[in-house]
Amino acid sequence: MNILKKIKTLFKKEDAPIANIIRLASVDSTNNYIRSLQTQEGSDEMTVVVADYQTEGRGQGTNKWESEAEKNLLFSLLLHPKEVPVGKQFLLSEYGALCLKEVLDEYVGDGITLKWPNDIYWKDQKLCGTLIETRLSGGRIKDCVFGIGLNVNQTVFTSDAPNPVSLAQILRKEVDKDALLLRIIHSFNKNYEWIRSANYATIVGLYHNALYRGNGFHPFEDAEGKFEGAIIEVEDDGHLILRDRSGEIRSYAFKEIKYGKI
Repeated sequence: MNILKKIKTLFKKEDAPIANIIRLASVDSTNNYIRSLQTQEGSDEMTVVVADYQTEGRGQGTNKWESEAEKNLLFSLLLHPKEVPVGKQFLLSEYGALCLKEVLDEYVGDGITLKWPNDIYWKDQKLCGTLIETRLSGGRIKDCVFGIGLNVNQTVFTSDAPNPVSLAQILRKEVDKDALLLRIIHSFNKNYEWIRSANYATIVGLYHNALYRGNGFHPFEDAEGKFEGAIIEVEDDGHLILRDRSGEIRSYAFKEIKYGKI
């Protein structure tokens, strides 16, 4: 059954995901490919590019993403969230993470958390990574690409990534990747109402409630060394705010802090 037929099977007509879905056998990066498309200016239509294999899958910075061909979900999703102020663009990362968590909760039941800034965890293992890229125009957000790598049916990982896990390993069975993708697209569509209506308080509240190591003190490491801290909040611009054991409040941007081992 092809992906368009599955849309009709999985969803009622009025609930079907509204998106332009492009499937590729192989590509360097779905983020690169989706950026090469000539998307219509002013269009609110979601575009999704999904590939069976990426030759240059990327994470944050210089990080690479390991994925066995045809085993996992590798896709990019393009939206036009012009409503979001530039200073609050981390809300888009929170929104995307919550959409993924909503669907993964349906499969796994519990144990899914959101690791700041851009990972989805199952217990203490990495299930999904995201790379979010925004473009600005006239001081406003023109568009946003969510690049998503989700471990689905891969059961052997050979890279030096410390803690990968897949849905197949968690559930002890293979998962229908197309059905999973469509549920994720549906979640992004449905929950976009948070963005459209500027319901940022809901996004922030749900995100903070779902944070990995969101309660109590946990080990961290910054440029000055190791310490224990408790997450206070994640600001709208993406800074992580911690309180250490002495009561000092510390603020970190991406890559300025690492989670320590328990």
